[in-house]
Amino acid sequence: MDNLFLFLTLALIAEIAGTVGGFGSSLFFVPIATYFLDFESVLGITALFHVSSNLTKIAFFRKGINTMLLIYLGIPAVLFVVLGAWLTKYINSHTLEVALSVFLMITSIFFLWFNDVTINPTKINAISGGTLSGFIAGIVGTGGAIRALVFSAFQLNTNVFIATSAVVDLGIDASRSIVYWQNGFVHQHDLYLIPLLLVISIIGTYAGKIILQHVSEKQFKKIVLILILLTGIFTLYKLIQ
Repeated sequence: MDNLFLFLTLALIAEIAGTVGGFGSSLFFVPIATYFLDFESVLGITALFHVSSNLTKIAFFRKGINTMLLIYLGIPAVLFVVLGAWLTKYINSHTLEVALSVFLMITSIFFLWFNDVTINPTKINAISGGTLSGFIAGIVGTGGAIRALVFSAFQLNTNVFIATSAVVDLGIDASRSIVYWQNGFVHQHDLYLIPLLLVISIIGTYAGKIILQHVSEKQFKKIVLILILLTGIFTLYKLIQ
């Protein structure tokens, strides 16, 4: 790969921002990786990278896990990520990239404009959020923003929030990794990136944990949303060009 150092540096930034923002690194990593790899390879590598990233988060934020959310949000998320990942085989990759850029822009603008939006902490909303976030994660590679919104409704402390999200993500990414592999999205010549990204996930998660101890989470999430918006705009601009 050309510019491997730049790729890994941006992946590290994505991991740190994903940890602090609570969205997960894929929200940033997927559009970044499309500048270096074709979109199908991005989906495969992202899923494998996120498996190691989630294991790292569980290790660093293991203070507690919300079992109720794991059941009512996690199970639908895993089921529907398989459906979304399976559908990618039948959808043009350019269409998926456009969908990703539009999704990033709509999500960031919505959360920036309605910064006080809340969701009632009910089982139905947990199931709905898991279904939607899982399906979108399968289709475009990331659904963490939706899941983070649902999690925030349950007013979890930081450690429980990140640990629970990581366990759900682990199930999502392990499931879609299998489907992407069967779809031929995981290529042998890209596998050398996995151990490098494993190191990145450890360093990035640890750095994110330190930042969370010193920076207002609300302020940082606003910065994160602006970065998401810019990422969506630049991704769409690249596709138009």
